[in-house]
This record gives sequence, C-alpha cells and structure tokens, in this order.
Amino acid sequence: MNLDTDVREHHAPITLELEAAQPFDAYSVFDFLSARAIPGVESVARAERLESPLAPSGDEFETTLTYARTVRAPGGPAACEVTCARTSVGAGRSPEHSDWRISVAIEATEPHDVTHVAALISRVFDLNAESARIDADLARDPALAPLVQANPGVRVPGTVDPAELVMRAIIGQQITVAAARGHLTRLVERADPPVPLTTTAAFGLTTLFPTPTQIVATVPYIGPREELDPDRPLRLPRRQSNAVRAAAEALASGTLDARAGADPDTLATQLAAVPGIGPWTAAYIALRVLGDPDAWMLGDVALVAGARAIRILPSTREGSKQAEHRALAERAAQWAPWRSYASMHLWRAAAPPTEHKELSHAA
Repeated sequence: MNLDTDVREHHAPITLELEAAQPFDAYSVFDFLSARAIPGVESVARAERLESPLAPSGDEFETTLTYARTVRAPGGPAACEVTCARTSVGAGRSPEHSDWRISVAIEATEPHDVTHVAALISRVFDLNAESARIDADLARDPALAPLVQANPGVRVPGTVDPAELVMRAIIGQQITVAAARGHLTRLVERADPPVPLTTTAAFGLTTLFPTPTQIVATVPYIGPREELDPDRPLRLPRRQSNAVRAAAEALASGTLDARAGADPDTLATQLAAVPGIGPWTAAYIALRVLGDPDAWMLGDVALVAGARAIRILPSTREGSKQAEHRALAERAAQWAPWRSYASMHLWRAAAPPTEHKELSHAA
C-alpha cells in the first residue's frame, strides 16, 4: 500500500512527548535496536554537538539518539521517529546530566492510529518499567551490582509487530545478530509483494516488514531430498528455513496467536507445536512480545559469555557447555522476577559498545 496513492487523506506527522520511569538508560535500547535494524524498515542514528562552550560548570554537549521505523497500524501503513535527547556537562560528558527528553513523531494514514503507534513505541522502549525497583533488586547480587551502577535503568526492548518478532526469533536461532540481520534484509527485499512507503515525510524509510502471508509466498518449503537453492530468500539450513515458513503459516491461519496480550501458557503451547521452535525461541518471544520480565533463555551462548566476563562462571573444560548453562541458570534463579533485565546486562557485558560510538544505520 502506497501512502501517496491511498484513497484516504494523507496526514502530516504529529509529535508527542513521552515519559519514562526513571532511571532510563536510552543507550541500552538504542544499542540493541541499532544492531538489529533492517535497512528500509528501520534506521538508528546518533548526533552530538557542543551546546554551550565554556559554561561555568564545563562545556555542555547535546546528545540526540533517533530511531525510526515503519508500522502496520489498524488504519494503514504508518511511520514514526523516536528522539531521545539530553544535555551532558563536563569534558568527559559523564558528570551530572539532565534526564532524557523523549518524543515521537508519527505519520499515520488515519489520525486515530497516532495513539496506537505511540503505545507501541512505549512498549518498544519499555518506558513503564519499574526501573528503580529492578535495579535495586538486581544490585543485591555483588556480581551484577557494578553493571547496574554503570547502566542504571536498562530496558528490555519490545516490538511493534509480534509476528515480525516471531520471524526474527526463528531466523536468529544459533547465528550471530549480524548474520540474522543479513537474512532478514534479504527477506524484506524479496518479499512478494513489497509494500512501499514513498512519502517524503516517512523519515527516510522505504518499506514495511512483510506479513506472514507474504512470507509464506516468499519462502518456499524445502523437501527432505531437495537441493538447497543458493539464491533462496533465506539462505538458512533446510530445517530452519522450513521452521520460518511453518511459523508464518501458523500466524497467517491464526493457529499461532502471538499478540502482546496473549496468554503466556497458551502461546508457549502453540509455539511448541511449530516444528523448529524450541525453548530458547519461546523464551525470547515471551521476553520481547509479552514483555515477560522474568524470561530466561537457557542455552544462550551470549549470556554465558557475559557471565564469564563478570566472573560469575569459572573457566570450564571443553565439552562441559551444558553444565555451564545449568550453572548459570541456577545462579539466575536468584534474579527472579527480573531475569529478563539481568539478561540485558549480561548481553551487554558480553559485547559492550565502544562508548556508544557504533550507533548508526544498520550495517
């Protein structure tokens, strides 16, 4: 659907101010979204400028983080751009600073979709998290306390589209974030038919993530003896590619009900019935779709890497990976009911950003 040619009236972007429970670590969300951004569907950027040189307390720097993406709203295609800005004081830009100022500009086909999109963005950025309580509880573990002190108010990113997140989770199984982004980018490019956004006000974005029906039409079933086509849309192993298609079929038919308000037990049962979806994928979907604050992804290698980085786990002999995962799961039990937030800290410890200089459009 093209916003310019849609019979409904096109509406200019509307900007809303958003509030976040404090503390709020904007960097944690932007780092996470930046690493996974799909070109054309999303974009992430960072800008910094000298706001007030030689102020009495030191130079003032204005930092602005922006995240834009397309959205399938009830009234038609939409696009939004989230801006987080703050002023830091001092040469190191780490002393006292004001809270992040958060706003979202929304371009919607129908005016009543503006509040709908704003609510989705609130979930993406986990703005209503009980951050002070979560930080206090996690900091009781001496190993996590330095992480919480360094990054207070870490959030668990949600999603604007549960079906999209299911696709992302399955495609991302057992591969790197960068590799998953490559597969997803190819899927968006090859989806038939594409759904362009061509208005000049659409924040530089070009397309919507494909629907489950479009994915079924794009990703072919690969038979057990069929040769793998090197030009297939998803250059994944046979089993994983078929799992993507099976999940898309289940989403399209309604046998998989992955809504934000879905019953957790029902969703877990439905996910388990889809070939190729295991406990890790189900936990990740619960974390990002349902906003489960206590999801734990048993077997996640990045969680183990983060635990090693903060010396929760000792060095182990080759071949003892399962024991290592079990040991970490036992340690994580004391982080309940906030294991999702502990996971964010461990993921960050496993691959810390370089002073937030890597925030950019998806690579």
